[in-house]
Amino acid sequence: MLTVPACHGRSTYPSLHPASQIEGGSLASLDVLGLQRFPLKRSMSGIGLTRSLDFKAGSPLVVKATGIKTQKTDRADNPAGWEDMSGMKKLGVMEVDPMLTAHQDHLQYRFREYMKRKTEIEKVEGSLENFAKGFENFGFTRDGSCTVYREWAPAAAAAQLIGDFNNWDGSNHNLQRDEFGVWSIRLPDEDGVSAVPHGSKVKFRMQKVDGTWVDRIPAWIKYAVVDPNVFAAYYDGVHWDPPAAEKYQFKHARPEKPVAPIIYEAHVGMSSKEPVVTSYRKFADEVLPRIKANNYNTIQLMAIMEHAYYGCFGYHVTNFFAASSRSGTPEDLKYLIDKAHSMGLRVLMDVVHSHASTNAVDGLAGYNLDQTSQDSYFHSGARGYHKLWDSRLFNYGSWEVQRFLLSNLRWWMEEYMFDGFRFDGVTSMLYHHHGLNMCFTGNYHEYFSEATDVDAVVYLMLANELVHNLLRDATVIAEDVSGMPTLCRPVEEGGIGFDYRLAMAVPDKWIEYLKDRKDENWSMGDIVHTLTNRRYTEPCVGYAESHDQSMVGDKTFSFLLMDKEMYFNMSTQQPANLIVDRGIALHKMIHFITMALGGEGYLNFMGNEFGHPEWIDFPRDGNNWSFDKCRRRWDLLDNEQLRYKFMNNFNRAMIALEEEFQFVSSSKQYISCADESQKLIVFEKGDLVVVFNFHPTNTYSGLKVGCDVPGKYRICLDSDAAEFGGHSRVDHKVDHFTSPEGEPGKPETNYNNRPHSFMIMAPSRSCQAYCRVPE
Repeated sequence: MLTVPACHGRSTYPSLHPASQIEGGSLASLDVLGLQRFPLKRSMSGIGLTRSLDFKAGSPLVVKATGIKTQKTDRADNPAGWEDMSGMKKLGVMEVDPMLTAHQDHLQYRFREYMKRKTEIEKVEGSLENFAKGFENFGFTRDGSCTVYREWAPAAAAAQLIGDFNNWDGSNHNLQRDEFGVWSIRLPDEDGVSAVPHGSKVKFRMQKVDGTWVDRIPAWIKYAVVDPNVFAAYYDGVHWDPPAAEKYQFKHARPEKPVAPIIYEAHVGMSSKEPVVTSYRKFADEVLPRIKANNYNTIQLMAIMEHAYYGCFGYHVTNFFAASSRSGTPEDLKYLIDKAHSMGLRVLMDVVHSHASTNAVDGLAGYNLDQTSQDSYFHSGARGYHKLWDSRLFNYGSWEVQRFLLSNLRWWMEEYMFDGFRFDGVTSMLYHHHGLNMCFTGNYHEYFSEATDVDAVVYLMLANELVHNLLRDATVIAEDVSGMPTLCRPVEEGGIGFDYRLAMAVPDKWIEYLKDRKDENWSMGDIVHTLTNRRYTEPCVGYAESHDQSMVGDKTFSFLLMDKEMYFNMSTQQPANLIVDRGIALHKMIHFITMALGGEGYLNFMGNEFGHPEWIDFPRDGNNWSFDKCRRRWDLLDNEQLRYKFMNNFNRAMIALEEEFQFVSSSKQYISCADESQKLIVFEKGDLVVVFNFHPTNTYSGLKVGCDVPGKYRICLDSDAAEFGGHSRVDHKVDHFTSPEGEPGKPETNYNNRPHSFMIMAPSRSCQAYCRVPE
């Protein structure tokens, strides 16, 4: 879910244009994802990225990223207790980025607050991990031969438990309140049978101060259902405690953490070619094999947490501990995850802790009875309401809110075996202004000021520490459009602790080009700048298009490229017309260059790998509640007579290339050429030499490309190959031998600052990757 609706940081970064620099002048470069300004030709100490400019007579600007290193300090401050922090002089993050020194007071303050809360938790609860076991005490639990129910509702004057088990009459099931506002009741088994049977509907009834009673779904409920026969019916909580014989038992261990996450973002409900809401089991049996066949190593599941409105894409959560009942039972979801693990696929959950649905009857918001923030899950007044999202905002400084949210993370990891999370809406959490109408220019004062919500930052620090304590190899990704520095640095250094952030500037750049620029006006330097301009000490997941780029009101990239031609001219039984030929060619190039240069991981949304047409539109009143655009057209891919297979074949091949060479995570990255007139980009990434020719018509025969390592090179990926819908203009059997360039030890005498070169053919609108082979 995007956070910033208007003038936001992802679309206002200045681009690098050839006319912006003259020899001897100065040019500021903007780090899009870290938003750090520094002049070119200057090496940032600790940042690990040196940028330089190279000019050739009659040639445009060539941008190079050189000497990229992923540095990690071993000297992070790790005090024994927060009381000692007042005398601390320097956090580890400032050793990584000296420009943070100007904000030392802010960073030390937030770290002191984190240590203070962590120490308090350890003193009261024993450990952070114990604190995050709230599901063992709240909601429905077992204690010997009793069912115990507890709920935190300090604003209630009285409380009852109602449901099928007592014919919805709570007069004989009154709860008792303790000093902390926790209501509880013990229900002894009857003849060895639970007083609240598995599968029975339940609700928490509480009395308001004015004497009226309201019914709410238990906040910690593990399952919630709705009557499908009643339009706009409210959800009911379900007591989920199946007998041992009916509980799903995991059979497969978690896969090892990959060097680079290659992520398949998927929505279970809309994953069928049929216009229906798909089940977890059908997704496991029919879609997982497709994901595995395309060589992805990680799945990111959307819309798992229960949400009353299907069209919100899962981002207006009503029941945080409940797996969405639309697609099946909790045991069905476990089957899906276990099957993914059996295939070597890790599974991340799209977790929403940035806000909650305003639904009162069937959501957490129903526990808000106009009490103070101290006694509520949410802030009171304007601070507790997100006006753009129409949702409630958590009070992250509250003890019980921290218990609820941290326990929520542990629940999904332990009960369902998720391997990590993608945190939605992190920008909204980080700032009191939630990023609304903000232009993030890169000034560090935008990140470290009174506008920063330190309570939320502390919560995220605790969350990341907890997740990594529970699972050392967990993967945790932040959706942040602001680019706050330290977001992806370890907590012990003073960072917030995420493993990756989404490179959200990249898809915006591609959309700008596809919608507003002709091919001949595409800037190679601008493309390279956008793809490589990030904080290399804080890893990113790059992507060309996620679910955001496919929503109603927009189009998938393939549809932007080919539009109506996808309806009439995708048959392999006739020659491809110019629009389809261009569309397929650029679709492959955009995805591959984004994967190669856009981050230390890669993400693709379900269906975009084969050029899914049209857009996503959930059933709603505006489309007569149609599922037609809320499904995946696998039949288009499976039809051998259609060209969709070509884009899918290329997607599979480029990810297989990553499996073999692990170039995405490689710290070796050198852009040797970004030629505006020839529309060429040449770079080395890991052990590969990669050439992109974006020119619409020019094919270059005998093109010299520079490289670092001498030897014999052979093509290992070619977007122009026939199996990928290309024209087979490159001979894959040709060996390319390098020649030395210039004088040893004098880079200025080399070709594009590379000590060796070899000759290739670069067809128009195509890309090729070359690897070194034994001579």
